[in-house]
Amino acid sequence: MAAVHVSGSLRYGPPKDTPREPPPEQSNGFRRLSARLCALRPDDSSSARTEIHLLFDQLISENYSEGGGVAPEDISALLVQACRLVPLNQNHLVSKVSQLIHHLLNRLQVIVDEQNLDFLLAYTVSAIQQCSSWTHMEILQALAALVYCNGSKCQKYLPELLGKTGLLMKLSDLSQSDPEVRRAALHCMANLCLSVPGQPYLEEPYQNICFQAFLTTLQSPKSSDMDDITFCMLLQNALKGIQSLLNGGKMKLTQTDELGALLAVLKKFMFHGLPGLNIEMPTVLYPTPLPQCDGRSPVKPQQSESGASRPTVNKKKKSKVKPKKIQQGEEEESSGEIEAAPGTGMDRVNLPEGSLQCSFSLGVQSLPLDGSGDAEKNRVSSLFSSSSWKRVSSSESDYSDAEGGMQSKMRSYQAKVRQGALACFLSTIKSIDKKVLYGYWSAFVPDTPELGSPQSVSLMTLTLKDPSPKTRACALQVLSAILEGSKQFLSVAEDTSDHRRAFTPFSVMIASSIRELHRCLLLALVAESSSQTLTQIIKCLANLVSNAPYNRLKLSLLTKVWNKIKPYIRHKDVNVRVSSLTLLGAIVSTHAPLPEVQLLLQQPCSSGLSNSSSATPHLSSPDWWKKAPAGPSLEEASVSSPKGSTEPCWLIRLCICTVVLPKEDSCSGSDAGSAAGSTYEPSPMRLEALQVLAHLARGYFSVAQIYLMELGEVICKCMGEADPSIQLHGAKLLEELGTGLIQQYKPDSTVAPDERVPVFLVVMFWTMMLNGPLPRALQNSEHPTLQASACDALSSILPEAFSNLPNDKQILCITVLLGLNDSTNRLVKAATSRALGVYVLFPCLRQDVIFVADTANAVLMSLQDKSLNVRAKAAWSLGNLTDTLIVNMDTQDPSFQEEFSGLLLLKMLQSAIEASKDKDKVKSNAVRALGNLLHFLQPSHIEKPRFAEIIEESIQALISTILIEAAMKVRWNACYAMGNVFKNPALPLGTAPWTSQAYKALTSVVTSCKNFKVRIRSAAALSIPGGREQYGSVDQYAQIWNALVTALQKSEDTTDFLEFKYCASLQTQICQALIHLLSLANASDLPCIKETLELNGDVVQSYILQFLKSGAEGDDTGGPHSPQERDQMVKMALKHISSVQALAGDTAKRAIMGFLEDILTVYFDSSGPQMALLGLTNR
Repeated sequence: MAAVHVSGSLRYGPPKDTPREPPPEQSNGFRRLSARLCALRPDDSSSARTEIHLLFDQLISENYSEGGGVAPEDISALLVQACRLVPLNQNHLVSKVSQLIHHLLNRLQVIVDEQNLDFLLAYTVSAIQQCSSWTHMEILQALAALVYCNGSKCQKYLPELLGKTGLLMKLSDLSQSDPEVRRAALHCMANLCLSVPGQPYLEEPYQNICFQAFLTTLQSPKSSDMDDITFCMLLQNALKGIQSLLNGGKMKLTQTDELGALLAVLKKFMFHGLPGLNIEMPTVLYPTPLPQCDGRSPVKPQQSESGASRPTVNKKKKSKVKPKKIQQGEEEESSGEIEAAPGTGMDRVNLPEGSLQCSFSLGVQSLPLDGSGDAEKNRVSSLFSSSSWKRVSSSESDYSDAEGGMQSKMRSYQAKVRQGALACFLSTIKSIDKKVLYGYWSAFVPDTPELGSPQSVSLMTLTLKDPSPKTRACALQVLSAILEGSKQFLSVAEDTSDHRRAFTPFSVMIASSIRELHRCLLLALVAESSSQTLTQIIKCLANLVSNAPYNRLKLSLLTKVWNKIKPYIRHKDVNVRVSSLTLLGAIVSTHAPLPEVQLLLQQPCSSGLSNSSSATPHLSSPDWWKKAPAGPSLEEASVSSPKGSTEPCWLIRLCICTVVLPKEDSCSGSDAGSAAGSTYEPSPMRLEALQVLAHLARGYFSVAQIYLMELGEVICKCMGEADPSIQLHGAKLLEELGTGLIQQYKPDSTVAPDERVPVFLVVMFWTMMLNGPLPRALQNSEHPTLQASACDALSSILPEAFSNLPNDKQILCITVLLGLNDSTNRLVKAATSRALGVYVLFPCLRQDVIFVADTANAVLMSLQDKSLNVRAKAAWSLGNLTDTLIVNMDTQDPSFQEEFSGLLLLKMLQSAIEASKDKDKVKSNAVRALGNLLHFLQPSHIEKPRFAEIIEESIQALISTILIEAAMKVRWNACYAMGNVFKNPALPLGTAPWTSQAYKALTSVVTSCKNFKVRIRSAAALSIPGGREQYGSVDQYAQIWNALVTALQKSEDTTDFLEFKYCASLQTQICQALIHLLSLANASDLPCIKETLELNGDVVQSYILQFLKSGAEGDDTGGPHSPQERDQMVKMALKHISSVQALAGDTAKRAIMGFLEDILTVYFDSSGPQMALLGLTNR
């Protein structure tokens, strides 16, 4: 049993890259013993065996430091020599050499090289096959040490080890009589499954074999001959093995039964040995929205009271014991928790220690449903004063047991099993699709219990009840992983109204689960004193807040979180402070703007701070953040304060103080992350504060605008610092503020003019920026990310403010952007291209021919870049630039069109044609630009021969884009662009060869495209030509007419439910197009129209009547919306048809007129007597 004694005390972990130099005598001792061993030759005499025994004992007992000062190749060579000296018929020596292999490889953290590994594996495999069974334990330990991180080099031996009759399969089987041997065999399998980055992994068949072996082990009950600690170690090996398969092997759990079986055992062992709780799980968990039953064995009340509750921490006592150490590793667990106890043999399969630990919490059933208010406070205080809550210092350890080591050791191993199950669950979550995971939501996430029924066991049970700090932290990590990315799943939740039904809707169940998560996490928050676990709880809350649909839930959830978290922003630990700001940032960014959060932001500074929990004894007074203002900016800020907004926002004040004011001594003790000698808060704290300010500027600009000038000073200070991260976040904040100002002045803005920030103040703000460090950041080529962010910020300037900036500042902005377009960095180039695309739309710049031409040349150059992102931004800017050309066409002054270079237009057309063949990101804006350019072309351009070919190419590019199976946005833009082409009267539409191809493409789309928005846009394009001659021949006209009628009949044919909401808009647009065609028809077209109406007249009539009555809903084509405009269109069509000189004997004219008159009669009759009278008068 010597090997067992040795193994438990060994360190476990990967080898260090640069081991420290040991004292010379240590390596000298090894070299002396190694030399003696290497001098020996195989000898079967008794004296030789005795000498080998002694040498092995000396090598094992040698006092090695970490690394040992011995080269790994020397260790490997010594072990090979040792095996050569020991024949397999000498059982005692084989056992001793196995102990030596296990000890040296573990103690010195050595990974054996491939050549020596081959020999040693062959030896150990043969030893298991030939030696007595009593040696198998030691040999398997040696084998586990050899294969650790060497799985990819063991391929040759896998059939012997993991085949159907493989050694490890036999020894790990349930029929194996020796439990220690079974555990050691499973240990070997787990080490074989460990992955090494960059090396091949186990082949899939062997992965499946190992997975089934581990799963079978977890599903099997403890045998009667196995002690509890060995059983715990067996479980740990199985869990670690599955975790390695999921992590390194990227094993995919595709079968429902396979995943369900794994989740069932994981849930079972998440609670293994948890005091006061014993659950029975089904063999397989199946996805279901309903809570799945977990049978809990009844527990005596006394046992539940004392066992299920973990001890609380006496903060007064704790504060007297090594405060500095508590701060770094608060509530540090005993060595029994962190390290394997002697005799485990588990050195290479231990779970990696998490950095997060916790100290105490409350039972779920013990507290009221409502997580706030006096009732809760009284209940909590009574629980803390109850005799069942033994107050002990964390330094005394959760596991110090007056009865001695055995029970403490047992609890430690049970906790390790729970941690292993949680770590394995975390890997499972990462390896399966979230949609699959959420089928098991109710099995792991709590729901509000029915009145009188017990709380279901869940991850929150561990968070609130587990006596092991590390386990509580693991449970919170798993819960965070489940909540991350759950926004779509949780979006179905809804509880804004009381549901009194015979059944509970799924939406209400999810809402109930969200409420319970809030309640339990807030209970954990107020009960916890460990800084590390507080950080984890707050991060978990932030994940919940980021994903919960508060706009569909009853009010007060965010208010409770808000009020509970406020005290922690002054916590002594910097990580708690940072995560508290993260949570506040999540609150102000989720579904912003929320009325509830708007009210919270306007609360007085002291609101909520009086409820400071026992976990935060170091709070200053509630008004701590009322600092002196940083400069005279408060007076300036008051100018921008809208009427009625007199309450300052304490959160903005907090963030400003965090960023710009020196830190206080009271909270500097645990700021390990801050730079030495720094007078400010640690960098993570300041960065988080800047992020919160950016969230506020984005979601609650009406609150942030009060502090506009002061925030400008903060930005200048940040961008003037040496830390690039602070500079970058300052630039991001500037961009958000600039975007908020632009939103206020948009034509569709709901902000009243007197509540907007005055333009003169915006000019002052941007003048401050341009006089500050912003230009320097723009030219800081050492930090291209900062340059790019500064470009984005510069592009967020309000156009009205830009035109009022001093001339030199305008020139500065334009010059810097045009200069940066030559940057070799793709981030900078993409940001510059986008900024130029914004500037070219500014009213004060868009008529500047020189600036537009310079921008065009810069954008065309970027369109040739190798980076897709740069090309996409350049194409967007080219689209904007061509929008500017169209806007300039509508001005009274024709000088812009005359002065704009025809050669540059030619280059723009050529570049846009090439870009239309690029990826969809580029293509969508390239076709937009093509449509605008063809619309802009003047007769003077079209007459030139060199333009004829490029016009043909451009239109062919649009036609092919309309017809290809590209992204719907691309096809929509192509149809829109074709409509723009039709608006240019100078183009030979109707006579040019491409006319029929263009119409054919549009009619194909309007009748068959799956996307209704694309159909709407193509119908709109077909209704643009203003003259009959532009529709071409009679046959061409007839094809367009028939296609539109067919499209109208198929306007409700779709298999995609999401398209139905566009049906009315599509029908409206097609009706407008048909009426437009009627209003242009000539005598030759009438027979075709009559023929169609004879076949489908009733259908067409019903849709036109619907069009007259309802109008366009959600239509984006700019068609007529008022009833008067719509019926006027029909009347104009009727008037036109009546004026057409029909051919002799042709009855089509009379039939069509009758059709239109019937429509108007029915419409006026159904619209009431006044409308009918009006209709008769008009007729």
